[in-house]
Amino acid sequence: MGSIAVDVHDLQDDHQEKQIVNFIRNHPTTISLLNDPDFEETAFDDDTIPESLRNNNLITGALAGPKKLVMAPFTLRNDSENSIVMFMYLGSGICGHPGIVHGGVLATLMDEGLARCCFRLLPNKVGVTANLNINYRAPAMANSYVVLRAKTTKLEGRKAWVEARIEKLSTDEDGAGLLVEATALFIEPRLAETFDTPYKGV
Repeated sequence: MGSIAVDVHDLQDDHQEKQIVNFIRNHPTTISLLNDPDFEETAFDDDTIPESLRNNNLITGALAGPKKLVMAPFTLRNDSENSIVMFMYLGSGICGHPGIVHGGVLATLMDEGLARCCFRLLPNKVGVTANLNINYRAPAMANSYVVLRAKTTKLEGRKAWVEARIEKLSTDEDGAGLLVEATALFIEPRLAETFDTPYKGV
């Protein structure tokens, strides 16, 4: 009977992902939100974007994997406040300087989080980034947990204004702290009703 080869690195990566997911799901901040009736857990793009398109999505494609975004963001939504909260782990393979996460990666996470917060509120649930303003407040260190909080502050027809912040998620070793703040304007394209977009399911 033949044997099945098992890649030790695959097992290690799977073990790390399980540890990260377990830490986030059992963090006091997460538990508090899960116990809040206004918040509900919602799937990230893994469930809303077809398998054939995921590799073309930065969060579930190019930026996903060992030493990068080890897991898809654990996301909770508050419909009464038009807000979302996304928990993430930033690996060591997305750095700009040694040990410091690249600012462009943080900008991408902001853009994705802000968009995810408001797209479902637009008439056809799709939009494009018209303006994105980012202020970096402190370095985001590699191999760390962070939480993104976004809120849609204004809706006007095909336009949505959103604000967000990324903070360190406190661990036993250190406390929370503000890393990035951002505001954005998203606009739904005029012919959006004709688009075949995966976001229409969110």
